[in-house]
Amino acid sequence: MRAAWGMNPNACFPYKAIVVLTTSSLLLSFSQSKPDSRTPLPHFEDVALRVGLSVPHISSRSKDFILDTISGGIGFIDCDNDGRLDVLAVNGSTVDEYRNNSGHLMLTLYHQEPDLKFTDITRRAGLTRRGWGMGIAVADYDNDGLPDIYVTGFGHNILYHNLGNCQFEDVTERAGVAGGGFSTAAAWADYDRDGNVDLFVTRYVQLDTNRLPPPGSSRLYCTYFGRPVHCGPQGLLGETDLLYRNRGDGTFQNVSETAGLSRSDLHYGLGAIWGDYDNDGWPDLYVASDAGTNFLYHNTRDGKFEEVGMIQGVALSSTGLIQGSMGVDWGDFDHDGQQDLLVTAFTGQSLKLYRNLGKLGFADVGTISQIAEPTVPLIGWGVGFFDMDNSGWLDIIMANGHIYPQADSIAETAHYHQPLLVFHNQRNGKFENVSSALGTLTPASWRGLALGDVNNDGCVDVAVLNVDGPPSLLLNHCPVSNHRVLLKLLGTASNQEAIGARVTVKTARMSQFDEVRGGGSYMSQNDSRLHFGFGPEDKIDLLEIRWPSGRKETIRDLPADFIYTIVEGKGINAKKRIRPGEP
Repeated sequence: MRAAWGMNPNACFPYKAIVVLTTSSLLLSFSQSKPDSRTPLPHFEDVALRVGLSVPHISSRSKDFILDTISGGIGFIDCDNDGRLDVLAVNGSTVDEYRNNSGHLMLTLYHQEPDLKFTDITRRAGLTRRGWGMGIAVADYDNDGLPDIYVTGFGHNILYHNLGNCQFEDVTERAGVAGGGFSTAAAWADYDRDGNVDLFVTRYVQLDTNRLPPPGSSRLYCTYFGRPVHCGPQGLLGETDLLYRNRGDGTFQNVSETAGLSRSDLHYGLGAIWGDYDNDGWPDLYVASDAGTNFLYHNTRDGKFEEVGMIQGVALSSTGLIQGSMGVDWGDFDHDGQQDLLVTAFTGQSLKLYRNLGKLGFADVGTISQIAEPTVPLIGWGVGFFDMDNSGWLDIIMANGHIYPQADSIAETAHYHQPLLVFHNQRNGKFENVSSALGTLTPASWRGLALGDVNNDGCVDVAVLNVDGPPSLLLNHCPVSNHRVLLKLLGTASNQEAIGARVTVKTARMSQFDEVRGGGSYMSQNDSRLHFGFGPEDKIDLLEIRWPSGRKETIRDLPADFIYTIVEGKGINAKKRIRPGEP
């Protein structure tokens, strides 16, 4: 979050510049398909207060300490398997409340009723642990058919086991995943492909709440354009990360060191996401660091990982500078069959779009894709690829917000409250800033961002966490002329939630793919169902699934505009027609 080395306006840290050599032919070899100008862009409507998402996020108004600025995540879960997405929002705290053990509930759960109204069922659901919440990730860790919740926080984390009917039990201690320290992002994946999802947790800085450095106490680390602000992360000790291997009996083993993920060179970890970037069938891990190099851990298929971020070209900016990185997402924005990477950054830097060049590694194409410049003044947090108009091409959305309220009195920097940004894929390697689709959405200091089809109309909606305020739920009113599909996968030999499954859909005009993920964006959780848009095409010629177990299945000639439930080894188990424009 804080300006990266070499970027702090009050510091003169030396940095190592690494020259990244690329060729224009590699960066510009995009599909030249053009958008259909006849299809209108969608527009988004914030319906949060109208539908009942009203609990404000808690943090200190003055933001005197770094703890006040990091929280929190937001996400979707279908906690009772009724086919409707429920909403999870993480809550923060204040230093005084934390010191007095009188913190707030770390999580709010809103259950969706049939009329697109949401009810706060947090206490009834048993989600009653208090503390300082940071992020969330959802997975069915015990393969009982019910999604469970992992909550990260400062001081302790929580694993809530789903008992059915949206009732949860705190099994943290029994499972052995309490963690501790300053935990931030969490992400689930079956990294050893044994049928049980494992858990990765990245951590931020080492802090003692009884010895917090006051704002302005160090000119080097606690000022911003000469104004006193909270200290850190620079000047504070970083942290190690945690990898918990699922034993399959309800307990986990900390294998961070043996797997090669507990780094001795402590870092400021904020974002984490699993994804098979090299298409070898095994989940790899990307970790975003604040004011430090980012890490790409390649799965060596023997329970261990090799760090290849620098070699692959995703550790630094294209000019060799370290960034203040937060939010992350994978997606194939250019239809070349390779997963590309989004990484948000601090003000004065820009949103990074690393194009996957296969065996040649990654190249930062943020500038030539025209997404970099609009993001330079902002601080990016939650981020995601999504097909907002069901064209079959991935667009980008990014949540922004400053960390210093003092920014409003500084002419040289952006305001504390900042807008969301939306970029429309032009199908030629470039994006257009179409943030006007968000209408008159009031700027805020946003953090987590989650994507999911809340009303099952085939349009991807957006939930965003607002620091100091209630969340926003942006209902997507997308073109009804374009066709779409939602896919709910259920594993049998694979983990029940099918996290790590890859689906490829082919139509007469294009091929797309995506993977099921547990955690991502910025400490948040997307809809576990996979969404694909098809433009004017009304059927899928071929659907291919590569399950985490290694099993491969194909289904042919599927009509679009349905929600399909597909069970590993058994094919389509259920389907429900999508009715555009209906709640």
